[in-house]
Amino acid sequence: MSEQKKPNVLEGFKAFLMRGNVVDLAVAVVIGAAFTSIVNAVVKGVINPLVGAFGTMNLDGYSWCIKGPCETAADGTVKQGVQMMWGSVLGATLTFLITAAVVYFLMVLPMSRYLARQEARRQRHEATQQAVQVTELQVLQEIRDALVAQQRGPGQDRP
Repeated sequence: MSEQKKPNVLEGFKAFLMRGNVVDLAVAVVIGAAFTSIVNAVVKGVINPLVGAFGTMNLDGYSWCIKGPCETAADGTVKQGVQMMWGSVLGATLTFLITAAVVYFLMVLPMSRYLARQEARRQRHEATQQAVQVTELQVLQEIRDALVAQQRGPGQDRP
């Protein structure tokens, strides 16, 4: 009876870390964190000033008093009443839309166009290869027919 070796915890952990999807996920998290700072800079540097041209640069200040009278403290907490902070939701929505647009137009769209060009190139290459194979087959058939006709001699049409 052979005794099976129990898997070592460290070996299992090493195998887990070396899987491709774990490494890809780690890279995605790091890139996502860096991308977040870019999006935040765009929102603070471009979007908020544009919104500020029509109102205030800080969307968090927009609210609606549902049950009043509403009073807020200097730190922004509600002292009295029920306040709906729709400016925060609008700011988060704008940030999401900007993030989605940047990801789509700078990453997804160029990559899909690149992959489409690669696929078209691959299909053209396959079509060319098929045409070459058909042409080679026809040439070989003609050579075969000529050799068969040559072996039969003149006047022999039937095999």
